[in-house]
Amino acid sequence: QVQLVESGGGLVQAGGSLRLSCAVSGSIVSINVEGWYRQAPGKQRELVALISNGGKTNYADSVKGRFTISRDNVKNMVYLQMTNLKLEDTAVYYCNLREVASNYWGKGTVVTVSS
Repeated sequence: QVQLVESGGGLVQAGGSLRLSCAVSGSIVSINVEGWYRQAPGKQRELVALISNGGKTNYADSVKGRFTISRDNVKNMVYLQMTNLKLEDTAVYYCNLREVASNYWGKGTVVTVSS
């Protein structure tokens, strides 16, 4: 059973930084895509960033240049470095692991950006 556990969320002032971490455990297929999604109050869950096991990345336009996704395939960790945070970045952030035939989610970590 694959499990994803996020950490690193919290309260930060606009313009500040946070680093989210996602610990992945269980039986993982070597070819996969890991990513971060977020869901703001009253809105649908949206993609933030993706990274393949080969290191190819993809970002939502709203976070390009501010957020950086990375992964450590040895430690089975995924990270999201967030800088220059804006009020609109406030959301629950979810870690995701997508394999050919499976899709896994963490329970989320809350990021609140204050003015």
